[in-house]
Amino acid sequence: MKHRIIDFTRIDGVPCPCGTSRRGLMEEPAFPGTIHRTDIDQTAKPHYHKTLTEVYYVISCEPGAVMQLDGEQIPLHGDMAFYIPPGTVHCLVGKAKTCIFVLPKYDPEDEYVCGS
Repeated sequence: MKHRIIDFTRIDGVPCPCGTSRRGLMEEPAFPGTIHRTDIDQTAKPHYHKTLTEVYYVISCEPGAVMQLDGEQIPLHGDMAFYIPPGTVHCLVGKAKTCIFVLPKYDPEDEYVCGS
């Protein structure tokens, strides 16, 4: 595999249950996952995945932001990361900039919004 540069400023943002996501390495078959630069907003919805594992890295967040993991609320600050295995209901509440590592490769069919 030749090296790749992922310039998130050149990737179109798409709506997701958390806000707006720019998904890198979606089209790279040699890499087993994807990396997302996601802007979390006030419309974030609790959701889970049946097969995907995610690691949320919080770049920055507004005061009072929290991560909800299976009902537990964890206060946030920049430079925190969360390992989220399949089946974990999660939602970042408040505005934040995140980098999300997804394994295996992101599949929109494996995103289940709670209460929908």
